Amino acid sequence: MNDVSELVGKTLTSVEVGFDEISFVAVDGSRYKMFHSQDCCESVTIDDICGDVQDLVGTEILVAEEVMSDDFGPKERYDESYTWTFYKFRTIKGSVDIRWYGTSNGYYSESVSFTKIEERYP
Repeated sequence: MNDVSELVGKTLTSVEVGFDEISFVAVDGSRYKMFHSQDCCESVTIDDICGDVQDLVGTEILVAEEVMSDDFGPKERYDESYTWTFYKFRTIKGSVDIRWYGTSNGYYSESVSFTKIEERYP
């Protein structure tokens, strides 16, 4: 796994948001994916995005950081274990905050993965 701060200094050509993953492509050809590999008894999804992800395209990423917290309380009262994960991105065009919410029975991961996608050749 990589650290999201690896995006600092890069210029992105695209950011694609799906239900449970976000893909980033940089001018230098590097590709990254933010996701969670779902398992039994857990759920980790994008809860909210504040800002326009297109503000991350075409200009250098100045800030890219991850902050995890359980200070906000569970979304549902029956959530046994939960984790809020925030990704904060800044460029000269604007700011984007991505909020993920993970819940489980306490025995499974609630974390978000950020990884560089390696090119595979036949």
